[in-house]
Amino acid sequence: MQFVVKLAVLLSCLPLPSAGEFHTLQYVYTATSGISDIPDFISVGILDGVEISYYDPSLKRNIPKQDWMGPLDQEYWNSETGISKNYEQIFKVDLDILGKRFNHTKGVHVLQKRYGCEWDDVSGATGGHEAFGYDGEDFLTLDLKSMTWIAPVQHAVPTKHQWDETERYINRYIYFKETCADWVKKYVAYGSSTLGMKVPPQVSLFQKDSSAVCHATGFYPEGVVITWKRDGEEMQEDVDVGETLPNMDGTFQKRAVLTVSPEEWKKNEYTCEVTHKSGEPIIKILIIEDGYPFGLIIACVVGALVVIGVIGFVMMKKKKTYYKADYKADASSDSDSHHTPRNRADC
Repeated sequence: MQFVVKLAVLLSCLPLPSAGEFHTLQYVYTATSGISDIPDFISVGILDGVEISYYDPSLKRNIPKQDWMGPLDQEYWNSETGISKNYEQIFKVDLDILGKRFNHTKGVHVLQKRYGCEWDDVSGATGGHEAFGYDGEDFLTLDLKSMTWIAPVQHAVPTKHQWDETERYINRYIYFKETCADWVKKYVAYGSSTLGMKVPPQVSLFQKDSSAVCHATGFYPEGVVITWKRDGEEMQEDVDVGETLPNMDGTFQKRAVLTVSPEEWKKNEYTCEVTHKSGEPIIKILIIEDGYPFGLIIACVVGALVVIGVIGFVMMKKKKTYYKADYKADASSDSDSHHTPRNRADC
């Protein structure tokens, strides 16, 4: 598993649930050095793939990103701000510690922590995850079964031994199994009208170089499946399915690129099928005019047109896990927070 630094998206969101499925809560803290055009520190809270809170580095405050988060009292936002400021200072120290440990002097360096929990509103099952990364690589990941840290690189071993011996795992265990899930339930109740919304995608086919692109946009919630088929059979090769990206209006977009020769386009029938929980699948057939592919809708669900936008920030993504570079458990009073117990800098 490896982190990848990408422009355009601040974070990678988990698929949104439908009624009676998993709900997820995540927090992502990202600190950078050597990059002049982005903030040194960003923290974001995400519920069911929707950004709900954000630490504004210019205001030095946490702010709500959804209207339904606004009614939370000032004490809540003061607490959020205090936690973000705490990590902002911790991560600055950690970047310096890790730079020396890895013998890094100049250049761009990134430290990220990602953690959160899941709650099944039918079975009541809960789970969690916590991980850290440094400069595009795993640093430490928490094993919730043993409540010990996994160190995938040699430079992380000293930190693993220190945290395994000193951290207060009772607090962390309670957080992942109980406290975090309680906050998920509260947030889901606050945003029930928005989180339950379903908007169908707009689907189009167009040419890009020698490829055909099936593009879906404007859909909500995030989960969508795009499938290219040749003569009715699903294709596994010659298809590159991209990531789901956010639009400026809160909806999402995704694309799947089909790369075959023009001769193959003419020999076979190619269709793109887009499946979304908002309704029946949308199917478009690839047709050829003057050697170029075009799309024709043969079955679709009508939806509203959406303006596509891209959020210009930095993210670290790594399949589905994210990582850390400094941690030591704080006082037991933090166990009631919707964040994991806070830590001091000491890699």
